[in-house]
Amino acid sequence: MKLNKIFLTASLLMAGVCANAQETVTEYVFQPHWYGQLQIGGQETLGEGSFGQLLSPNAQLAVGYKFNPYFGLRLAVNAWQSRGVLNLTKTNLNLGYGEVIAEPLLDHKGYRWNYVAPTLDAVVDLTNLIGGYNPTRVVEVNFIAGLGANIAFNNKKARQLNIRAAEALNKQWLAENKTTSNQMTGYDGFKALGSAWGGCQGFMLGQFGFGLNFNCSSRFQVGLELMANVLSDRYNSKTGPNTDWYFNGLVGIGYSFGPKYQTVTKVIEPEPEPVVVEKVVEKIVEVPVQVEEKKVEKEVLRRDVFFLINKYDIRPQEMEKVAQVAEYLQTHPNATVTITGYADKGTGSKAYNLRLSAQRSQAVAKALQDQYFIPASRIIVKSMGEDMFQPYPDPVQNRVAICIAE
Repeated sequence: MKLNKIFLTASLLMAGVCANAQETVTEYVFQPHWYGQLQIGGQETLGEGSFGQLLSPNAQLAVGYKFNPYFGLRLAVNAWQSRGVLNLTKTNLNLGYGEVIAEPLLDHKGYRWNYVAPTLDAVVDLTNLIGGYNPTRVVEVNFIAGLGANIAFNNKKARQLNIRAAEALNKQWLAENKTTSNQMTGYDGFKALGSAWGGCQGFMLGQFGFGLNFNCSSRFQVGLELMANVLSDRYNSKTGPNTDWYFNGLVGIGYSFGPKYQTVTKVIEPEPEPVVVEKVVEKIVEVPVQVEEKKVEKEVLRRDVFFLINKYDIRPQEMEKVAQVAEYLQTHPNATVTITGYADKGTGSKAYNLRLSAQRSQAVAKALQDQYFIPASRIIVKSMGEDMFQPYPDPVQNRVAICIAE
């Protein structure tokens, strides 16, 4: 009875040791989700005035949906105020002496109006696209581009300024009364507000820019957004050959309405030890005495060196496999080893996975050369990325460099 208890206890201890020896890997699985943003900041309009004259308040509310780790769409509504400046001068030209004298009539008079601009934007996550999916990063960089409309209104100041400009020019004309053959009077800027619109006007709008977000938790973000907007040249009430531009700088918060990812823990099963099979081939030769010959197939050694997600450094427990490959090559002077690196399809882009798989195979080759002095002429390095055959059905196990020595 005591022997049975001792045997049972020993069996449980061995099972616990084996379970603890199993290697586990944590994997993040992306979850499509809705999110919202609330931002406030300032707008700078491209024009003739200084930075302070054309700076105005700005705010934005957005709701978006992220379809995968790399791409999403959002509906944003940007609104508040834009500004413009009119600089109207009278220019006297003396044709006899070539003198040019500019006299201000309305010097840098500012005006402003309000607008609401809804846009549909494409949002590309550059961080995941270049560096592979990892939701635990603190910083996230997005490229944003979209189309929409700018609905502008309350342009009374521009229309009033247009009337004042016409009155100033008429007053100047009456003061001069007439022109002579050797002197003429011209006016710069009278048509600057020739497109002073009234009521409510709609303008087609295109925009692009970048967003920089900082993940405070799994749901909350704080961020900075810089956007450039282009629209019709009538937007600022002036007539000209160029389109109008304004630039928005916004800071704010974001919130994800659902979980952005799930955490999955997987166990990496150790690869089975290679089995060397000796095949005996009998050959009968028609001679007076029958002779039996035995032919042994060439011995092949395979070792699979596993890596963690987005990593290509060799861990201590995997370095033992590299040592076994080196020992085989030292024992068989004519043998070579082919090292093929892989990456799993579920993490990173194709270009990133191809580069990562090459780094994994090169790391094993470098260890053989630097630590075990195996000549480079006996090492063949390959990388398969994710486009080729995946050696394992489990994506976690495809983070591997397979070494075949023969």
